[in-house]
Amino acid sequence: MAIQHSILFLIFLLQFSSLQFPSLGLYNLQHSYLISCGSDTDVQENNNVYIGESNPSYPKTTFTKTTVEKNESTLLSPLYQTARIFNSQSIYEFNTFPNNTYMVRFHFLSISSPTDLSTAKFNVSIPGFSILQNFDAKNTTDSPLIKEYFVKIIRKRFRITFTPQTSSFAFVNAIELFMLPIHFIPDDIERFNYISPDGQALSTYNGGLLSLETKHRLNVGGNNVNRENDNLLRNWLPDDSYITNPQNANNRSFNGDIKRTANDEYDGPNSNKYIAPDIVYQTAKESKDGSNGLNISWSVPVQKNTDHFVRFHFCDLFNPQPRLTSFLLFIYDTYVRNVNDDSRLSDELHDPYYYDFVVRSDGTGLLKITVKPNVTDNVPKAFLNGLELMKVIELSGSIPLDDLDSDSKVNLPVVVGSAVGGLVLVSVVVVVFLWISKIRKQRPVENSSWLPVRAAAGWSTHSRLTDGTTTQGSPLPNINLGLKISLYDIQLATDNFNAEKIIGKGGFGIVYKGVLKKEKSVAVKRSEPGSGQGLPEFQAEIMVLSKIRHRHLVSLIGYCDERFEMILVYEYMEKGTLRDSLYNTNLTSFLSWKQRLEICIGAARGLHYLHKGATGGIIHRDVKSTNILLDENLVAKVADFGLSRTGPLDQHSYVSTGVKGTFGYLDPEYFRLQQLTEKSDVYSFGVVLLEVLCARPAIEPELPREQVNLAEWGLFCKDKGILEDIIDPSIKGQIDQNSLRKFSETVEKCLQDDGSDRPSMGDVLWDLEYALQLQRGAIHREPHEDSSSSASVSIQLPNVRRFPSLSTLSEIDDMSIGRVTDESVNAEDSVFSQLKIDDAR
Repeated sequence: MAIQHSILFLIFLLQFSSLQFPSLGLYNLQHSYLISCGSDTDVQENNNVYIGESNPSYPKTTFTKTTVEKNESTLLSPLYQTARIFNSQSIYEFNTFPNNTYMVRFHFLSISSPTDLSTAKFNVSIPGFSILQNFDAKNTTDSPLIKEYFVKIIRKRFRITFTPQTSSFAFVNAIELFMLPIHFIPDDIERFNYISPDGQALSTYNGGLLSLETKHRLNVGGNNVNRENDNLLRNWLPDDSYITNPQNANNRSFNGDIKRTANDEYDGPNSNKYIAPDIVYQTAKESKDGSNGLNISWSVPVQKNTDHFVRFHFCDLFNPQPRLTSFLLFIYDTYVRNVNDDSRLSDELHDPYYYDFVVRSDGTGLLKITVKPNVTDNVPKAFLNGLELMKVIELSGSIPLDDLDSDSKVNLPVVVGSAVGGLVLVSVVVVVFLWISKIRKQRPVENSSWLPVRAAAGWSTHSRLTDGTTTQGSPLPNINLGLKISLYDIQLATDNFNAEKIIGKGGFGIVYKGVLKKEKSVAVKRSEPGSGQGLPEFQAEIMVLSKIRHRHLVSLIGYCDERFEMILVYEYMEKGTLRDSLYNTNLTSFLSWKQRLEICIGAARGLHYLHKGATGGIIHRDVKSTNILLDENLVAKVADFGLSRTGPLDQHSYVSTGVKGTFGYLDPEYFRLQQLTEKSDVYSFGVVLLEVLCARPAIEPELPREQVNLAEWGLFCKDKGILEDIIDPSIKGQIDQNSLRKFSETVEKCLQDDGSDRPSMGDVLWDLEYALQLQRGAIHREPHEDSSSSASVSIQLPNVRRFPSLSTLSEIDDMSIGRVTDESVNAEDSVFSQLKIDDAR
């Protein structure tokens, strides 16, 4: 009976705590700031209450020289009957939940008043971003103008600053600020296809902290959708003025139910009720029948040469059963994907879904979008239900990321709320601890987090790696629990994931520099909190690095999988990535040719150990210059094992798997046959070697077409005898010609189309060590000698065989003891001193 009372009390506390901490409960728009600026009373608009500035719950402000204008005309919505005017820089400050994405809206209407509001000229900024620059209010006289933004707020408090231009003023009628559902807009929008200005599809988009400005929101095939009909108070406009070939399309509508299988928090690519309202999915433009159906195209005005986040909404209203959708989507004139409902998470008919892209606009000022029937599959229809387009706002160097959390001045309601919330949370933890200890006799829950616990995670310290109910299947076997680090310790190490600690970003997430206990510097790689994406990579990284140790592989210090977090902690690499050291213009020093060779040798040793030294063999599958890190002594270490695979690794075997990797480095044979071998890593490493020689990216779209792909261009130059023309000018005078010849031959062998023609990583390592000896002058050759020929060697020394690298052997042996001694660093010298021949190949 006492246990039942404890459970009931726990439920009550959780329900009560959600009043103080909105991210503990289901998403609710009422957890928001809706402000009627300049008003003495609360007003209603679209069944929402906007608080007046005299209300006690009104946020903290820093105003100087402000006035209020009023026009109580019954023709105006109450929201636009008042306005706050700023004659000098003024600030609104809001209490927020850190590390969440918020919607920010400003309402502007130049109401009739003693001050001519239409003459206002001003700027609006938020921490890190200038979101409204040189705003001119002249277009706000006839109807309200709403400016809408999506921002990632990383602090506990958030400031909006209005700055009038010289001899002018600023004003605003209303402000909305509310937290969006989890993953409504992805953090840093890095996990989506990126379409370059010429239409080339690149692998991922690498942007900064998230800030987007809504430019267009279209209800395709339908009428205007007003704010009161949208769960997030958005306007959707008809698309008719943007379609370029209306004769090819029919407007279609649907009066039935939209059957959503997505939950209210996150179930992408399915659409929940916050992604878009039913009314958007109940209308569409459908291609008319031609011989195989007709294309439909739209041209939407955008800012030139700027990144835009684009979301496409689809719901099949036309087919009698699910899984029949199939047509092609184009951005500009580039095919970007086959639209079909096979990617959805349910078999429900009329279940809406969406796709996201980041698109770099070209110089025309128009973004072209086309849906095209799938002629190959003989499906004559194509359609589109909705389109959203948002401009990516870049970080502003002149606007700091304010550190508001350190401010000790907090108003009384916040103090009281925090105290009550803290008491509730402590009570919850105590009850959970006692209940679990008594009933399940398990260890107590782990340290509580500083961050608000996301609704998807509930109030659990759930571990993804040991729970057999995860979407990935069975629990991860043989996980090294000794490497587990508490979330609390990681938050301490990174100052609660302070944005100032960010040192990099990648496909898995953001990387922070941190300091663990005992002053140990570490790199902390954090996946998007609460996301199911990246779990296989997270598991693979732990499985690989918890089993192996090598001087030239980045060491895993530990991991954290509390509260649906996925965090990996590595040794900190002072010099960053090889890519940065090669061609980051912010660096004042450049790597010498000898240093570059030593770095390549180190990376080759690490990869060779993966292929041959680890039990079962490991294929890295994502070898590139950003995954080779350098410590303070420029010792190279291979990193990022999230895509790694184990399997049979003799030269006649392969692992069948879907293609993953990075464009520009992908083995063409693997891409073509989907058969992964260790020679796939060899190809990718060959591209890295060319990067080292030429100091340019693997893919550079701005160059002439024949030069875009470094591997293809490098082989062409090698074949034409003009390789020296593309060498990095900073090292061109340093390179010994014999060393260059040996190095370029190694590159050429690595980049062979047929994997069986490529050398093993051990062969590559030996060749690189030999090129280094040639550079050092330890082995003397005449410049005219062809290093590719070993005929003279075989005649002079018929019994000499090629020795493996002693450094490689010593480090493979170290696998069992988990450490590598420093004695192997110069072991290649001893290898070549034993040979004492011009060439051993």
